[in-house]
Amino acid sequence: MPRYLVEQTFPDGLTLSIDEAGAQFCLNVVSNNELDGVTWLHSYVTPNRRKAFYICDAPSPEAIRRAARRSKLPVDRITEVRILDPYFLL
Repeated sequence: MPRYLVEQTFPDGLTLSIDEAGAQFCLNVVSNNELDGVTWLHSYVTPNRRKAFYICDAPSPEAIRRAARRSKLPVDRITEVRILDPYFLL
């Protein structure tokens, strides 16, 4: 399955509480993603929380867009990526 880097912008900053509500939000995103075969692997967030980048496996960019719309999350850019491991020669 293809792997993608997805860029998101949150003009007011990403607000994700570290409590039951935040956990439930993440579970809802995972559930919405499953409907389109998208697997969220991990995310990176800038210090000001206005930009996020996440890595996911998905059948297509359109599947990512559909899942994001269902979760009411922004998608600025989707780039297909491959793993480059600096230790591949060891």
